[in-house]
Amino acid sequence: MTTFHTKDLSQSSFLITGGAGFIGSHIAEYLLKHGAKKVRVLDNLTNGFQSNLDILKNNAAFEFIEGDIRNFETCLQACSGMDYVSHQAALGSVPRSIKEPVYFSEVNVGGFTNMLKASIDSNIKQFVYASSSSVYGDEPTLPKQENRIGNCLSPYAATKKTNELYAQVFADVYGIKLMGFRYFNIFGPRQDPDGAYAAVIPLFVKNIMNRTEVFINGDGAQTRDFTFIDNAVQVNIKGMLTDNADALNKVYNVAVGENFTVNYLYQACTEYLKSDFAATYREPRAGDIRDSLADISLANKLLDYHPTKKFEEGLGETIEFFKQVYNKSSQQ
Repeated sequence: MTTFHTKDLSQSSFLITGGAGFIGSHIAEYLLKHGAKKVRVLDNLTNGFQSNLDILKNNAAFEFIEGDIRNFETCLQACSGMDYVSHQAALGSVPRSIKEPVYFSEVNVGGFTNMLKASIDSNIKQFVYASSSSVYGDEPTLPKQENRIGNCLSPYAATKKTNELYAQVFADVYGIKLMGFRYFNIFGPRQDPDGAYAAVIPLFVKNIMNRTEVFINGDGAQTRDFTFIDNAVQVNIKGMLTDNADALNKVYNVAVGENFTVNYLYQACTEYLKSDFAATYREPRAGDIRDSLADISLANKLLDYHPTKKFEEGLGETIEFFKQVYNKSSQQ
């Protein structure tokens, strides 16, 4: 992986909430590889995995707290002695949020405000957090620009929009230095391929390899700005460590600035896997946006954010990872 920092990390301690999850574990892994003084992960293992922690646990600088962000005392304990926070802990999935809106609010909004207050009480230097491209809702303009958002189309989107509102208020009232990242379809190794709300790329790869039914929602012509995990790691590292005062207390698109149809994605997966397995089309999902494409010029200007891996390169790396996982499990 490319190096995304210039500062010496050996004097700094980092808290990654949701660090047993997909994005959080990659951020924690980067910090440990580059000599951070301490990397503490807070996770309740609801969506995170012990296997992700196993990748990190042999590093002496690693520490794990099993706990829930809905508990303020747990958040305070996790923030104690830390310099920086990358808040990735959240419930994802638009369709799941439509089924469980109260749960999503408790975790994504209640947990978020707990983390903000605990960070203030612990004198955290800088706090970065995961928002989502879902906050753009029904705003039709492409590419998406940070200052133009529409009406939310799901409870999940509403929780992320609320996070941004709380972040602005906490910055104004308490002076905490923070920034949010609107992720656009982050994908890569270690993304969960199982469960009712699995992400599309690992789900496609798994089902193509197993020749089990693959569903494409709607006509498959909907577009997404698929963004490889290294790019999400980059923006979190640069966001936590930036000295640029103009970069603080803003939200940023985190994407590549290119979009592809779901049909193209499926075709690319089948070609890579040398498979002729056909997908099954079904009704569109409630709450899904039709097209997604990000303007990443703000992050480029203020955080020196440059996507290091485009869609095709990242997809190949991701498929190779899951091929190894599935081949290994089939041999056991």
